[in-house]
Amino acid sequence: MTRHYGMFQFKEGISEAEIENCFATMQDMVGKIPGLLEMEHGPYDSTEGLNDGFTHGFIMTFDSPESREAYLPHPIHEKVKDVVVPKLERVVVFDFNVQSK
Repeated sequence: MTRHYGMFQFKEGISEAEIENCFATMQDMVGKIPGLLEMEHGPYDSTEGLNDGFTHGFIMTFDSPESREAYLPHPIHEKVKDVVVPKLERVVVFDFNVQSK
């Protein structure tokens, strides 16, 4: 299993409705891109203050590293990026393969 974790800092002036649309568009990829099993997302919610300006995060779960690799250039993903990326000031993405205990 592979996790695709990201953090977004939206540009100033991006509305809550626009943010919700970004995540709805991303969520819509589940079931349409092979191997993308689920997606979770939400706003930063901690008193630690260690978010470095990032306001929202997401985690996608893929069935394999190969599925994650196929997702990256997938045409549906490219269309989603056209919706989301113009609204971002900064983004960080970190992928890892889940290790068994």
